[in-house]
Amino acid sequence: MTKELKGKIGLEIHCYLVTLEKLFCDCVASREKGLKPNTNICPICTGQPGAKPMLPNKVAIDRAVQIGLMLGCKINKDFKWQRKHYDWPDMPKGYQNTISGAYAVPVGVNGNFNGIGIWEMHLEEDPASWNPETGEVDYNRSGLPLVEIVTAPDFSTAEEVQDWLRKLIHHLEYLKAVDSNAGIKVDTNVSIKGTERCEIKNISSIEDVGRAIDYEIERQMREGNPKHETRRFDSQKGKTEVMRSKESGEDYRFITDPDLVDVKLDDKFVFALKEKMPENPEEKLEKLVKKYKVDKNNAEILAKDIDIAEFYEKVAEKIDAGFALPWVTINLFRLLNENNVELDKADIKVEHFVSLLKLVKEKKITELQGKDILKKFYPKSFNPEEKKIEGKITNSAEIKKIAEKVVKINSKAVSDYKNGDKNAFNFILGAIMRETDKRADFKIAREVLGKLLR
Repeated sequence: MTKELKGKIGLEIHCYLVTLEKLFCDCVASREKGLKPNTNICPICTGQPGAKPMLPNKVAIDRAVQIGLMLGCKINKDFKWQRKHYDWPDMPKGYQNTISGAYAVPVGVNGNFNGIGIWEMHLEEDPASWNPETGEVDYNRSGLPLVEIVTAPDFSTAEEVQDWLRKLIHHLEYLKAVDSNAGIKVDTNVSIKGTERCEIKNISSIEDVGRAIDYEIERQMREGNPKHETRRFDSQKGKTEVMRSKESGEDYRFITDPDLVDVKLDDKFVFALKEKMPENPEEKLEKLVKKYKVDKNNAEILAKDIDIAEFYEKVAEKIDAGFALPWVTINLFRLLNENNVELDKADIKVEHFVSLLKLVKEKKITELQGKDILKKFYPKSFNPEEKKIEGKITNSAEIKKIAEKVVKINSKAVSDYKNGDKNAFNFILGAIMRETDKRADFKIAREVLGKLLR
């Protein structure tokens, strides 16, 4: 990425909201990749003649308002649905329902997020998915609720844009208002001094956003004064290409939709939504450091995921926070990674996790036993205190008897150790732990073995 490439850059960011149903019908709002085409559809979201929209999805409105609050926007209390007309196969009605347009009042205006001005943010429905090569249209996506965030042209480099987008996504993940797995779609508006603004549509990764901006600035510098147009980014070629001349507001023929009632909010409604909002990532990080005395590196690891951070906080309220920390940042993470699952998709209860840690802390079971039990917490945790778990072996004589047996069986490893192979000691120690089903006190077992091998 070349930092010297500077321009005037603004963004239009589209994010899928997390809802069970689509915006104007009760079809399942599935953003699952690989879903069979045209599975979750009805006459409303496929634009059948005579089909009328249902009342807008309240959850979508709630989440849109919370996003506006997160962005520091002034929330408008009265907005109308507009019809944004365009004739493309992905829009079966011939128009898109949106709270935007020449005469529209957006959900939120005049915000600021991380030093970048937010001109507006609004709610709208997603078009269908059209494959121009085959002509096929998949309506599963048609009618999904989206928010569009429009920034001021306050960026000057691709690197600034990428850093800002990462922070935006992190904050949105904390809010749990958007589907992070569905990704984002970014339109970038790029110009340099003396050139017309060009819009690059539908970029779906932060890396490609940066590449597209750098290419476009370089292209405009090279060509002098390109036309005001809409372009696309070809990720394979690493370059932008012309799609069409840029539309104006008049081209879309915005009109108020007569089939949809106005959305009217009040201060009490907005305040209630604000009260439900979680701490943002920076606040969570500071809390972990100051309240729970977590070191900066581990606090940053925890704060990457709000579910992990809140899980740790709940655990730390019931057991020593320092003792719990590696059990979350190492052992719990390992469990989730091995099963390729996020915490919110795993049924692991805080009280079960705490019970397990207490058994280890109170030396009723060994740490190795605890790790083995934790592996069994997926897909569903259980109370380990209710299971018949044989306790830790702390009797030196008992451990010595087992160690003597293991030493006798592993004569080659014993010989290797006495010939200077330090790894052989760990091998024999591991055999003792296996022989006791990991119940032997590790420190005592190590001392006993050391004496046996002198």
